[in-house]
Amino acid sequence: MKRILIAMLLALSTASDMHAQTSNAGRYANVNGIKMYYEVHGAGRPLVLLHGGGSTIFTTFGTTLPLFARNHQVIAVELQAHGRTSDRNAPESFAQDADDVAELLKQLHIEKADILGFSNGGSTTLQVAIRHPQLVNKLIAVSGIYKRDGMIPSFWPFMQKGSFKDMPQGLKDAFLSVTPDSAKLLNMHRKDVQRMLTFKDWPVSDIRSIKSPGLIIASDQDVVRPEHALEIARLLPHGSAAIFPGVHGEFLGEATTGHPGSKVPALFVAMVDEFLAATPEAR
Repeated sequence: MKRILIAMLLALSTASDMHAQTSNAGRYANVNGIKMYYEVHGAGRPLVLLHGGGSTIFTTFGTTLPLFARNHQVIAVELQAHGRTSDRNAPESFAQDADDVAELLKQLHIEKADILGFSNGGSTTLQVAIRHPQLVNKLIAVSGIYKRDGMIPSFWPFMQKGSFKDMPQGLKDAFLSVTPDSAKLLNMHRKDVQRMLTFKDWPVSDIRSIKSPGLIIASDQDVVRPEHALEIARLLPHGSAAIFPGVHGEFLGEATTGHPGSKVPALFVAMVDEFLAATPEAR
């Protein structure tokens, strides 16, 4: 717990600096009835980054985005009701998030991209590949699920009983640092909770339909069962899996769980870069 609190404090102390560094890269697009915030960094083959639930670009990718931008044109997105992106009069869903990402890529005239998502963003990554396969070159789904038993058993009772006060303060403060509106923060939290409480298993055939090469990743102490990550990788026609030590998002350097100064996020980026650079024959 002490380590997590230290990481949270570090994230809060650097959030304003990160926003200042990336504000020039920030843009908006009108996408399926919402005003979507996104940032573009670097150059090369497009790599779309999709954050986790309750998060912003910074809280999920503040550590890894600059590393990815060395070799890719990074397009980092904030999804419906998150961060600087507006909401719509409809529930959040992974399918809708996938359609929003697809529409953004269409507007940017990007015919094909690599997609990397964490947590809820990992599930959205799978949905992009299911619903818009022509857009996906390769995918990296980190701590995503396609069925309810992909989560550890204690997750669902926690979601049933949890409240706004259980949301990590670091995520709350990061949201308010870019959108200083407590009503919008509470709205995002409620919609995130509702999405999970109403989540229904996807057909196995949906996962098997994904033809793009996929790298499925989780932590060994994740809220997503490592066995579920392996299951998804084995269902994919061209799937691979990796399991990192630590808790949810720790190896990414996620703002509330990462270790300040850890070299593991750079190792993660190097592994992803190698996966993305490899030809099917080489793999």
